[in-house]
Amino acid sequence: MAFRKSSKLTQTALLKQILKRCSSLGKKHGYDEDGLPLDVPKGHFPVYVGENRSRYIVPISFLSHPEFQCLLQRAEEEFGFDHDMGLTIPCEEVVFRSLTSMLR
Repeated sequence: MAFRKSSKLTQTALLKQILKRCSSLGKKHGYDEDGLPLDVPKGHFPVYVGENRSRYIVPISFLSHPEFQCLLQRAEEEFGFDHDMGLTIPCEEVVFRSLTSMLR
């Protein structure tokens, strides 16, 4: 799916909002002083996928791929970004793994 130039600024703002949300999920046990999860390497972020909400760690570079952006749009439509569940992707795990294996 290709994005038009007129929506490029909107997409960039949305991606920045997602990254900000992912990096400020809370200062609970397992998070550093900046609110980042201790088990997530720099340049990556966690997402929760599928019915069981399995956790995956994906590189930030995925945010620039139109296929991954499509998943993010579906997540926004289904869940919004104003919740405490973390970034949840509404698709089956097998579909998510297949897509992310192609993006690597």
